[in-house]
Order: sequence, then C-alpha cells, then structure tokens
Amino acid sequence: MANKGKVFNDPIHGHLELHPLLIKIIDTPQFQRLRYIKQLGGAYFVYPGASHNRFEHSIGVAHLAGELARALRTRQPELEITDEDILCVQIAGLCHDLGHGPFSHLYDGKFIKKQRPELDWKHEKASLEMFDHLVEVNGLEKEMETCGLDPVNDLVFIKEMLYGPLDTDSTQDMEDLWPYRGRSEEKSFLYEIVSNKRNGIDVDKFDYFARDFYHLGMKNNFDYRRFIHFARVCEVDGEMQICARDKEAVDIYDMFHTRYYLHKRACQHKVHTNVEAMITDAFVKADGHIKIKGSRGRKYTLSTAMEDMEAYTKLTDRVFEEILFSSSDELKEAREILKRIISRDLYRFLGEMPTKTPEDVINAWKEDLKEPLARRLKPEDFEALDITLDYGMNDENPVDHLHFYRKENPDKAFKRRKEEGSF
Repeated sequence: MANKGKVFNDPIHGHLELHPLLIKIIDTPQFQRLRYIKQLGGAYFVYPGASHNRFEHSIGVAHLAGELARALRTRQPELEITDEDILCVQIAGLCHDLGHGPFSHLYDGKFIKKQRPELDWKHEKASLEMFDHLVEVNGLEKEMETCGLDPVNDLVFIKEMLYGPLDTDSTQDMEDLWPYRGRSEEKSFLYEIVSNKRNGIDVDKFDYFARDFYHLGMKNNFDYRRFIHFARVCEVDGEMQICARDKEAVDIYDMFHTRYYLHKRACQHKVHTNVEAMITDAFVKADGHIKIKGSRGRKYTLSTAMEDMEAYTKLTDRVFEEILFSSSDELKEAREILKRIISRDLYRFLGEMPTKTPEDVINAWKEDLKEPLARRLKPEDFEALDITLDYGMNDENPVDHLHFYRKENPDKAFKRRKEEGSF
C-alpha cells in the first residue's frame, strides 16, 4: 500500500502508529460518525470531564489489540500468528463499536427497548451491518486484498470477532463442532483478544477502563500492561486459550472490582440514570417526527434508522440538539424534557431498593401505582428503573472461566480453586 500509516498522540496510550488500512477505515463517514457519540452517554451531564467519544476509544482498542497479538507472537512463535492475523484483529478492534447509536448504550439498552419492546436488537448487530456497509461503499475490499487479506476468510474472521459465530442456525445442534469459519480451532485464542465471550478479559475493557477513569477524574487500579506482558496461550480441553500467570490473580480480581466500581460510580450513577431516562423519554416523544433519509430516498425515524445503514450513519448524539433547538410543534413535548435537563430540572429521585428480583419489585410498584394518587399524579408520571451491578457475568465469578499457568510449567493451564480467592 502506497500510503503510510499515521501516528496518533493519544492521552491514554501515548504515541501510537496504525496500519495504513486502518487509516483508510478511519477516514470514512461511517467511522467518523463515532466522533459524535459519547462513550459514557449521559454521564457528561454528571461528570464534566466525561466528554470523550467512541472514536478515540475505538482507536485505542485497535492499538491494544495489536499490542496483545504481537506480544503473544513474540513470546510464542509456535502459535504461527501472521501479520494478517494481527491486522484482522486490529480491524475488529477498530470497528467493534460502529453500531452504537446516540448516547451509546442508551440507544439500544433503553430507547429501543422502550419504543420497540418486541425487537431483540443490540448494537453488536449494527456493528456487523455497518462494517459491511463501510467496506462496500468505500471500496475497501480491494484495499484489503492489497494488504494481503483474503476477501472471503479474513472478512468472515473480522465479522466473527465483531459478532460471534455467523452461522448460528447451523451450529445450534452441533455444540461439539468448532462454530467459527474465519480461523481454525488452533487459533481460537485470537477470538478472545477484542471481545472475550469466555470471561470478559479483553482489550476493549483495557481501553475503556483506562480512558473512562481518566476522563472521569478517578483512579484506575488495573494495569493492563502487566496482563499483556504475562499473557500466554495454553491448550485447554483441546482449545487454545489466553491464560494469565498465577501471580497475576490478584490483579485480575482488581480488574473486575474496577469494572464494578466504574458502573457504581459512573455508568449506573443515579443522576446519570435519571438523565438518560429523560433523554429516552424525549426520544420516544420525538420518534416519528424526526425523519432521516436513507438508501433509495426512504425516510426513517429514530427507532427505525438502524434498519438502514445509510440512515444510521446520520444518527448521532447531535439529534439531542436537533430536538432542543427545534421550533416544531410536533417536537414540543420532547423539547421541554431536554430543556429540563439543560436547566437541571431533573426528575425527582424517590428512593431505591436492593433486590435480586427487580422485575418482581417493579411489577409490584406498578400495581401500587394503580391506586388513587395525590396531587393529580398519574401512574405514568412514575418510572421504576432496573440497575444491575455485577462483575460482568451476572451471578457468576468470571475468574472461574479463566485459566492460569505457572512459571515452572508455562504450557500447563489450571484453574484456581474457589477457596483461593473470590469476590
């Protein structure tokens, strides 16, 4: 490729250089839209430093994906990690968040869930579709071939890292078979670098821990550099998995405590949750009144834009200002809600209740609200929100899904006994 890579001066990772193909991807409208999607959604209304976006996070993940893949290759040349493997992993890291909508998780986790409850849709699906759209409309398939990538197998590999197995229907009854097509089972560890579905230890978390804490003004106790330095691939039940050094167990527990702390102090902060509930309500009231032009001239709404990637490319956090500064009578109710956020006239917080059965509690509250209410309040004037705090795997301990190795026997993986440490 004639063009050279570029050096970025990142506040988290310092000076980092990216492959020319990654620059080609970055310099597309589909990737540039991530500049206008807040990493922490409504947290910017609580923490004034939380102004960072999915754009810089994605660049950081691409960088760390390359760092981890190259570290494994240097330490274990027998794994036969190729330049093409590393480039594919970096592309997956760069593109893993392409499918996020306005205010990140607010869009799929709150707005779509409220406006279209029958729809089982998550941003990962949109990342897959947006990646396909990005490659097609920008003619990047030829660029990939120029860089030595296979337009069939390597593209499938990248998309599997973004979404998981693509042929889910054909593998449902064949759990013992390797479900991926992009890489064979001998390179199964590559699927754990960007999005580790086994235990959640991946470079996506490494970057957002460091980046989110930096912008929130909080201290991050987890050092991802140590994990990368000691990471090693071992065979576990016939599958190659990324394992950690036994002495790093405490740091691994620190990582999951860090995740819990981040969610408790920022992501699930009660004012942050309140603001996002208000933005969600505004989007619900605005849905249908904002039209976004997609492919073949068809118009889409806030809740249908993700069905067309041309329309979805135009949907970012800027829809907040579009509603706020509109003069349309149809958007008046939505506009008034956003004005309340700007003037700090937030919904009133009435209380919270810790429970392991939030659905039962919320349903009980809804029944109570059917009783006559004072001061002309109606049941729809109240909202009960479910906030989940865990270590990333619901009631499970993610460290139970991680294998370790010892210095004296680095090729033999083992699990820590539960009595050796837990949450």
